[in-house]
Amino acid sequence: MEYRTLGASGLKVSTLSFGAGTFGGSGPLFSAWGSTDANEARRLVDICLEAGITLFDTADVYSAGASEEILGQAVRGMRDAVTISTKLGLPMGDGPADWGASRSRLIRSVEAALRRLGTDYIDLLQLHAFDASTPLEETFSALDGLVKAGKVRYVGASNFAGWELMKSIAVSERHSYVRPVAHQVYYSLAGRDYEWELMPLGADQKVGALVWSPLAWGRLTGKIRRGQPLPETSRLHETASFGPPVDDEKLFDIVDALDEISAETGKSVPQISMNWLLNRPTVTSVIIGARNEPQLRENLGAIGWTLSAQQIEKLDKVSAVAAPYPYFPYRRQEGFARLNPPLV
Repeated sequence: MEYRTLGASGLKVSTLSFGAGTFGGSGPLFSAWGSTDANEARRLVDICLEAGITLFDTADVYSAGASEEILGQAVRGMRDAVTISTKLGLPMGDGPADWGASRSRLIRSVEAALRRLGTDYIDLLQLHAFDASTPLEETFSALDGLVKAGKVRYVGASNFAGWELMKSIAVSERHSYVRPVAHQVYYSLAGRDYEWELMPLGADQKVGALVWSPLAWGRLTGKIRRGQPLPETSRLHETASFGPPVDDEKLFDIVDALDEISAETGKSVPQISMNWLLNRPTVTSVIIGARNEPQLRENLGAIGWTLSAQQIEKLDKVSAVAAPYPYFPYRRQEGFARLNPPLV
């Protein structure tokens, strides 16, 4: 396992991390992800640690807190060996105090997360979404206080637009508050929008990307094929509307290219998809999920080898999508590119 420094921090995290969204399995979305109980979770955590995975990611909204509870039980007695990341800010109820990133909500939500996780500190706390109703000065003042109180070690964001993240960084620096070092983002061969603005921002501001859904909500598992119906076991039957849309023909072209590379390397379609991500600029860690041991061991095969330059070029080409103004085509023209060379 390789370990990388997370953004502008000293925190070292494994290049593969484990997402605990399958723990608990309640609600319309998370029941489709999985329903791992504490015993199964402990086994998966043990396998992760044996493989060198140290970062475990969850959120308060995952199965209404059950994911945090089960993760806490699974790492009991091993707290110093793991890095726990959780997220908050999305609605946990219908009341006016049940959502957002106000000072009172952050403090109350962190205390609740600590109880569920069975720990006295959170290694990485991420804002799950931008809260336009709360001044950023209030949010980052509260986060700074939580870090100074020893309840949080590092902070980050998730699913922010470029201007939202940049404004957050500016506010934190202006007031000498704790600064975001991570951005948890959607990024995959079937969804490369991250590259347009968030990747250059991450490179410039030293914010490390933690990639969620590297297999595009199960579309890059190798089970979805041109001219074939969606497998009955696919979770896309329940979750397709929750994720970013993907053009079917584009997806099938990507899978065809992955099949060709699979034949050349002996690696599976999902392993190749995740290996490609691990070599992209600003990507610190790719979050893998698993409902069972075989699935986890399959995902662990994404590391320990490299794609050739020709294979990377093939995947880059087949998955490329024309970006909107002002990112393309002007940024690719010689004059613009000389001033601002593209990262990829």
